[in-house]
Amino acid sequence: MNRFIIADASKCIGCRTCEVACVVSHQENQDCASLTPETFLPRIHVIKGVNVSTATLCRQCEDAPCANVCPNGAISRDKGFVHVMQERCIGCKTCVVACPYGAMEVVVRPVVRNSGAGLNVRAEKAEANKCDLCHHREAAGCMAACQRTPSSAWTAISSNS
Repeated sequence: MNRFIIADASKCIGCRTCEVACVVSHQENQDCASLTPETFLPRIHVIKGVNVSTATLCRQCEDAPCANVCPNGAISRDKGFVHVMQERCIGCKTCVVACPYGAMEVVVRPVVRNSGAGLNVRAEKAEANKCDLCHHREAAGCMAACQRTPSSAWTAISSNS
């Protein structure tokens, strides 16, 4: 079954509430107070035009092109959603090129690594970033947040509907 969320461009007001909800949903402490410009990495993006706004999201493809081209097998389909296993991702961007919806991106996250000399060193890791339907929650955070805005532009889609 293919489940995904779609934003209705005729209703979206471009408020970016969905982006904030996405980031907070994936924060360890689910608190926006700890966010910085470096850690604000939404898995969805609102695109604003002159007269229209909409969000780009992963369509959770049945035969996901991003998963098919990943050289490390870091992207897979499990329990109805396509997800990235960050520990396997090398940030090569082949998934970004393969995605027909422009819903994948590679972001750089700060990490702390052991230097081998007993010192922790700050470093960066490039990794794929995409909507995972908030698989760790009962419902997608972005969807719930959009439902509370005046536009309520988001709809959950299922191949059964």
